Amino acid sequence: MREQARIYVDGASRGNPGQAGIGVILVVDGGVKRLSEYIGFKTNNEAEYMALIRGLETALEMGVRDAVVYSDSQLLVQQLRGSYRVRSRRLKRLYERALELISQLASFQIIHVNRSENMEADRLANQAIDKKVV
Repeated sequence: MREQARIYVDGASRGNPGQAGIGVILVVDGGVKRLSEYIGFKTNNEAEYMALIRGLETALEMGVRDAVVYSDSQLLVQQLRGSYRVRSRRLKRLYERALELISQLASFQIIHVNRSENMEADRLANQAIDKKVV
């Protein structure tokens, strides 16, 4: 079983909605795992949630019990902290899936960071779109 993971997540959408991708960086036990995946035609907020979900799923598969997530999406962070309501029906489903995954962790924290502190996850999200949309 692994201790704590730092998970950097970002979603990108070209157009809103538009072609979208996710970028995830997991730092676990000194190792780094990067994910860059095309997710189809989504809104930016859907992409942000899907990046979080993919990061949490991967962390749980790796045996992580404690996670600290870093995101530059104020909406995502504030909704998960309970400060903002989830009004969108499309986001509600993703929000509920994220809560389901979070409930499987011993501890969870989400931290809002400036875009400049999340540039690698952003690059991975855009790279996924670039590879798919030629």
